[in-house]
Amino acid sequence: MADEDQRIRDIQRDYLDFLDDEEDQGVYTAHVRKMITDSAKRLVVNVNDLRRKNPDRAKALLNSAFDEQLAFSRALKEYVSTVDPTYAKTHEEFFVAFEGSFGNKHVTPRSLTSMFLGNLVCVEGIVTKVSLIRPKVVKSVHYCAATKKVMERRYTDLTSFEAVPSSAVYPTKDDDGNPLETEFGLSTYKDHQTLTIQEMPEKAPAGQLPRSVDVICDDDLVDRCKPGDRVQIVGNYRCLPGKQGGYTTGTFRTILIANNISQLNKESTLSVSREEINLCKKLAKNNDIFELLSKSLAPSIHGHEYVKKAILCLLLGGIEKNLSNGTRLRGDVNVLLIGDPSVAKSQMLRYVLNTAPRAITTTGRGSSGVGLTAAVTTDQETGERRLEAGAMVLADRGVVCIDEFDKMSDIDRTAIHEVMEQGKVTISKAGIHASLNARCSVLAAANPVYGRYDQYKTPMENIGLQDSLLSRFDLLFVLLDVIDADHDRMISDHVVRMHRYRSNKEQDGDVLPMGVSAVDNLSTINPEERENKETPMYEKYNELLHGSSRKKSDNILSVEFMRKYIHIAKCLKPKLTESACELISNEYSRLRSQDLMDSDVARTQPVTPRTLETLIRLSTAHAKARMARTVTDKDAQAAIELIQFAYFKKVLEREKKKRRRAEDGSDGEEQADADSEEETETPSTLGSRTSSRRAKRTRIDDADSDTEELVSPPPDAGDLTRRQTLSGPSTSAPTTATPMDSEDTAATATEVQEVSEERLKLFKQGVNQAFRAAREQSLALDRLGKYINENSGAEAFTQGEMRAAIERMTEDNQIMMADEIVFLI
Repeated sequence: MADEDQRIRDIQRDYLDFLDDEEDQGVYTAHVRKMITDSAKRLVVNVNDLRRKNPDRAKALLNSAFDEQLAFSRALKEYVSTVDPTYAKTHEEFFVAFEGSFGNKHVTPRSLTSMFLGNLVCVEGIVTKVSLIRPKVVKSVHYCAATKKVMERRYTDLTSFEAVPSSAVYPTKDDDGNPLETEFGLSTYKDHQTLTIQEMPEKAPAGQLPRSVDVICDDDLVDRCKPGDRVQIVGNYRCLPGKQGGYTTGTFRTILIANNISQLNKESTLSVSREEINLCKKLAKNNDIFELLSKSLAPSIHGHEYVKKAILCLLLGGIEKNLSNGTRLRGDVNVLLIGDPSVAKSQMLRYVLNTAPRAITTTGRGSSGVGLTAAVTTDQETGERRLEAGAMVLADRGVVCIDEFDKMSDIDRTAIHEVMEQGKVTISKAGIHASLNARCSVLAAANPVYGRYDQYKTPMENIGLQDSLLSRFDLLFVLLDVIDADHDRMISDHVVRMHRYRSNKEQDGDVLPMGVSAVDNLSTINPEERENKETPMYEKYNELLHGSSRKKSDNILSVEFMRKYIHIAKCLKPKLTESACELISNEYSRLRSQDLMDSDVARTQPVTPRTLETLIRLSTAHAKARMARTVTDKDAQAAIELIQFAYFKKVLEREKKKRRRAEDGSDGEEQADADSEEETETPSTLGSRTSSRRAKRTRIDDADSDTEELVSPPPDAGDLTRRQTLSGPSTSAPTTATPMDSEDTAATATEVQEVSEERLKLFKQGVNQAFRAAREQSLALDRLGKYINENSGAEAFTQGEMRAAIERMTEDNQIMMADEIVFLI
């Protein structure tokens, strides 16, 4: 036993030398200091670093993990006590997590066999089941009233690193038979949770069921993943003896004791550098930034210019407002795409899924009403009722993509009414009353009622959804599959080029892998992500990918840069200007007052007061795309264009007389136009339709199909799609603009106060000291203010002064504030 202790002490000394690398590069010294400042208990160690410095220890760690890990955690505790003795005393023990290259120890649940028992392994899979978090007793303290003595007892089980598990019997009497009282406040407990991870379906051999393995998580590893996440778990593979009738059976249950959990899904928080923020600000000064961003959205999809602009607005979003009386005005933009089969609706959804920081996809038949919102289920272990969040709750502050929206039953579809407007899910069933946040944008795709769009019926008849649901969608687009020789030739050329494209890494005559039960990358660190390289701003021109649809001089932003640009632009909160308010209110009143019953252009959705909010949201999103601080007339005009395009749709009439059919023959192309927004209304012909033919608007698709030439007579006051919206005085403007005005005055009432130059200088010094002391690039506003007021020595700064000083420093490009967090630029 003494030899064993001596051996572990020798191992502990090796690990202590590895951690104490201040004379070398100081990597782990810095990591330990950061762990102490973050008040954490787990240090992440790269196996590759250990392999470089001490190969024997690295080999032993992978093969006999338990002794080595015990020695490593003791070495960490010893090193922390030399760096910060007070911090070491507050925590009972410290833990070590591992990452890096595991070689043949990087496995899937299928290849995790008995040869790996006792080894340190890395397992990849999908989390299928997560238990509740329960406390596990580590140390119990008991007081004996008769003898006035206090006794302690420690508990270990087979998941602990100590070799011998203690008895789980809770003491009620001491050796002399005196009763003991348990001091629960002095006892120590740790969090405990079990997961089940399953082999990834694409990695399982064809025709075989995926295998699974149980994982045990303790302390800070609990709640690190949820069902459906793709994870890599590093841990010790151990067997637990099974007992039957007091005897140990020959078969053993195996578990994985986790020490590090990392997700394979894309991160919802992007790491954005200071240079990238400056690059985005410089790019935002371009006049055509909105067009450039929309063109860079799904460049592999041909055309659909306005739809891409709408999706860009959806990704940027408006501004959510929570008023003092409890009212919430949503800032999420909802979009519905209705159209013929094969017009790239699902591909649009797929692109949003890859671009948005948090996005969840679901289909109409694949999800029920409770699957989208929340369900009450029975816990298998305890039999208790519990809430399970649905897709929309999981996508809080993100995007939900619903494909095949028309295939959902009406009962299920009504479940999302509340979410789309209130941003909440309210549950009252099985004795559970709960309100869950689901502030998400909805992007839905659906087919028309008859499978294909019938041009002789109104849009409402084609769409076949209730008005109550349609009014919750900000924009509704009708996408048609139109037979047009030139257009079809362009699309076929585009699609064929896509199929000819091959990746640079792909070799000629490469053999495709057949159902291999192995992992692609034998390391927890992705080699592409390892070096923190700069994100390329523009995509390189590729002849096969882009062909004639894009010139070499045209710039298309890369997907990675788009994600970062949207992430930065979403933080901004532009304010509405007086002129933009007037423009929006004029347009809304005109939309409401237009009587389109006699026209051959019908609305795709009802014009309700929600339309006014839609105009505000879209103009705010346009201002965010420009990274502007105010919403101007230009933004309002862009929102009006989108609304005009989405709200009106041409309805063809069935002609009965040959003469009239012949007369309309020349307009064949125009009547079958894909995104037609034509309309005919002149004051003289509004009452008598049959007396004279009206002026028609014709759209000509030129070779690019992105630019549109519209040939029409000069627009008149009644023309809804091609007129200039007047910003002059009108009778309805003051009444509609009143709520906006009152909101503006409310905003000015709580405006920041002025700060003098001396105080500003003092504040700047405080900010620099705070960031230097914290050694971080971002700090919470409360923490920053507290630090400055404690260390300034002068009169404390008020909230108003702080905000005024931050605004001044933001204008000078020294700092940036978003969500009450201050970033150093």
